[in-house]
Amino acid sequence: MSSSEAEGNWLVLDGRVLATLEMATTRRDRRRGLLGRDGINGAMLLQPARSVHTFGMKFPIDVAHLDAEGVVLRLSTMKPTRLGAFVFRSRSVIETEAGAFARWGVVPGDRLEVR
Repeated sequence: MSSSEAEGNWLVLDGRVLATLEMATTRRDRRRGLLGRDGINGAMLLQPARSVHTFGMKFPIDVAHLDAEGVVLRLSTMKPTRLGAFVFRSRSVIETEAGAFARWGVVPGDRLEVR
């Protein structure tokens, strides 16, 4: 089973489960990411990652750049066919459907956990 297919991972903020979490930790899984999908239920963690793109994607996404401790450094929403910012201190990126971070109340400085 590839790391992106692993089940049982959760994205958590202050003890509150925000979403199911797919893990993309191999080069192959990170390269594929959300490409070719019509949407995502939950979120995807790309690790390691300092930047992302939406070339070949069919829907807009929210992107959170996290440092080594899971602290949100930067949030952005990206439309398809865009190249995202390179965030030097970023060690991982979480992608989810556009608008999800606002609904969940995630802001820069929050510490997200994977459980």
